[in-house]
Amino acid sequence: MEGNGLRRHRKAIAATLALIALAVAVLFAMGRPPICTCGHVELWHGAVQSSGNSQHITDWYSASHLTHGLIMYFAAWLLWRKWRLFGGRPARWALPIAVFIEAAWEVTENTPMVIDRYRAVTVSWGYSGDTIINSASDIGWMVIGFLAASRLPAWASVALAVFLELLTLWVIRDNLTLNVIMLFWPIEAIRQWQGMG
Repeated sequence: MEGNGLRRHRKAIAATLALIALAVAVLFAMGRPPICTCGHVELWHGAVQSSGNSQHITDWYSASHLTHGLIMYFAAWLLWRKWRLFGGRPARWALPIAVFIEAAWEVTENTPMVIDRYRAVTVSWGYSGDTIINSASDIGWMVIGFLAASRLPAWASVALAVFLELLTLWVIRDNLTLNVIMLFWPIEAIRQWQGMG
C-alpha cells in the first residue's frame, strides 16, 4: 500500500526536488556565497547580531521558515476545502506549490533591493543576505513544517506556530510576525526595542 502511495506521489516529489535545485542554481547565478565567507559551516549559529547570522545551516530564523510551512499547509487545506476536492485534504501538488513559493521568497530575499530594505528598516543592520546553504536549509524547514502540519491536528499546528513565535520573540526579540511588520510597515519603537536585545 505504501509503495502505491509513493508511486502516486513520485512526480510531486520529483517536482519538489527540482524546484529546490532550481532555487539553488538561481542563487548561484546571482553570486550568493555557497557557505559562510568565514570558511566553515556550522549546524547551528545562535548569534543574531553577528556576521554569521543567515550564513550557516540553522539559526533562530529557521523557526520562521518552519512556521511558513505550517501556514502554507493551512492555506492549501483552505483552498482544497473550498474547492471540495480530495475530501478537504491538499492534493499531492500542494507541497511543490509551497516549495515554489518559499523558493521564490528565498531568491527575492537575496536581491540587493530586499537586502537594502532589511538593513534600512529592521534590526538586521549588517544583514548581507543568505548563503546558499542557509537558503536551502530554510526551504527544508518550510517542508518540515508543511509535512508536520499534514500529520498534526489543527490545534497542534496552531500551538506549535504560537510557541515558535513566542520563543523567538523572547530569545531574540524577533519572529515571523515582527519580521513582516518591520519589512512592510516599519515601526521605529519596535526597531529600538529590538536593538536593545
